[in-house]
Amino acid sequence: MQRTVIVISAGLGVPSTTRMLADQMGADVIARLAARGITAVLDVVDLRNYATDIANNMVTGYAGPKLAEVIDRVEAADAMIAVTPTFSASYSGLFKSFFDVIEPKFLDGMPVLFGATGGSPRHSLVLEMAIRPLFSYLRANTMPTAVYAAPEDWGGSGSNPLERRIGQGAGELAAVLASHVQVSTTADGSHRVKRAQREADDMTSLPFEELLAATRRR
Repeated sequence: MQRTVIVISAGLGVPSTTRMLADQMGADVIARLAARGITAVLDVVDLRNYATDIANNMVTGYAGPKLAEVIDRVEAADAMIAVTPTFSASYSGLFKSFFDVIEPKFLDGMPVLFGATGGSPRHSLVLEMAIRPLFSYLRANTMPTAVYAAPEDWGGSGSNPLERRIGQGAGELAAVLASHVQVSTTADGSHRVKRAQREADDMTSLPFEELLAATRRR
């Protein structure tokens, strides 16, 4: 079964260091899944190409055809890599607006590896102070390692700290996809991934008596 990792890049320029980071993270995840015998593909979305559609959705409540198609791709994905540039010590407005127009249920339980780029290492706090809380609110299954890239991080060899951080995060996402998902087949014959983590979260919120009864039914 082939799995899909959707890559959300909020880079504004061409070329973009944000897109470069997203590409490296995605390539590492695919390579690590391949090493486990799992076939996966990347579905890359450059949000800059949908900026007008996102803004229109924000003011009208209606997703135009191009944006609706992207949202459908998010819903169908098995995992996500999301990368944003850093502005004013937080994620970009384009990045936030995109996740504002998505139904929160689409990210519920989805494994997410996220990263950010910025002009200085001191902006790396954006990972834990802004981006992780966003995905936690959306109930995504965020990876323990997040990846930040400053200008001085680029251009290194395999021993470069940035490449090590990418490898650590990619390894975590690959492990989740390989070990903590259940596969089911939808009515139209396509394959979807059901997150075991979601079931575990639901079970831990039940009273003890219901937990015991559920255990006996299994």
